[in-house]
Amino acid sequence: MTLPEEPNDAVGGIEMTLLEETDMTLAETIWTELTGTEFRITTVDAGGVPTRSLQAGSGEPVIFLHGTSGHLEAFTRNLGAHADRYACHAIDMLGHGYTGKPDYPYEIPRYRDHLLAYMDAVGIESAHIVGESLGGWVGARTAIDVPDRIASLQLLCAGGTVANPQVMERIRTSTREAVSRDDVELTRARMRLLMADPVDATEELVAVRHAIYHQPDFVENIDNLLCLQNMEVRLRNVLRPEHLAQITVPTLVVWGRNNPFGEVPEANAMHEAIAGSELVLFDECGHWPQHEQAARYNELSLEFLAKHPAP
Repeated sequence: MTLPEEPNDAVGGIEMTLLEETDMTLAETIWTELTGTEFRITTVDAGGVPTRSLQAGSGEPVIFLHGTSGHLEAFTRNLGAHADRYACHAIDMLGHGYTGKPDYPYEIPRYRDHLLAYMDAVGIESAHIVGESLGGWVGARTAIDVPDRIASLQLLCAGGTVANPQVMERIRTSTREAVSRDDVELTRARMRLLMADPVDATEELVAVRHAIYHQPDFVENIDNLLCLQNMEVRLRNVLRPEHLAQITVPTLVVWGRNNPFGEVPEANAMHEAIAGSELVLFDECGHWPQHEQAARYNELSLEFLAKHPAP
C-alpha cells in the first residue's frame, strides 16, 4: 500500500506558525535542525494502529523510540546526521504522540508487538534500534524475544530494569498534572525535568508536547499510558539481569550522570548483564543524551553502527 506523504512545505508552515507564536530564532527550532535532509512525515497502519512516522535517508534501517509520554521530536537533533548513511524511522509509539491510542493498558509486550507490526508494515526485516527511556525498555524486550529482528541495540537512559517507587511517583505525578491541567507551565516543568540544563527544554518542544498532552484521546488514555508506573504492573514487565543476559545483539548503553530517573549504578548493571555491551557515561547530562549532547551522541552512535552492520 502506498501511504500519503506530508510535503515538507506543510511542515514549514507549521514551523512558521510556531516561530510567530513563540518568538524563537531559527537556530532553536526543531524543523530547521533537519534543514538539508530530505524527509517525510506519514502515517503507517501498524497492525491496525495508525502510527506517525518521520522517515529520512536510505540504507540499513534505524528505528528511534522515545520515552514515556514522549514523541518522535525527541530525535530531531539526530536524524540529519544518521540519514546520511541510514534509513531512519522515528515513530510515535503506541498510545503516544499522534499515533493511535487503543483502550487497553500499554504494557511492554503491547509496545513490542506494535514495533514489530510497524516493521512489517514498512517492510523492515531487521533494524537497528535506538531506544531512549521507555524506548530502550521496548527495544531490549524485543531483542530478547525476537533477536532476528534486531540488528543492534542502543539503550539511552533505558528504563525497565528497576522499580523505584520515588521515580515512578515523579513520572506519574508530573505527567498527570501536565495532562490534566491546561497550564503550559506544567508541561514546561515536565520537559525541564528531563534535562540537566533547562535551556535544552526548548520552548518549541514545550509547545509540541503541550499540544499532544491536550488531545482528547491522549487525556482519555493517560491511565493506559502510565500503567507501568503502577508497582504491580511494572514488576511483571521489569527486565531482570537474567533477562538482559539473553540479549545477544551488539548493544551500546549511554547514560547521563545527572539522569533524574535513574542513577549510574543502573547503567553499570545493564552493561554487566549484557555480554559484550559498551557503556558510555555523559557528564552534565540528564535523561535525553541524544538531545542534550547531540553532536557527541551522533558521533558515538554512527561509530557503533558502523562497527555492527546488519547481517
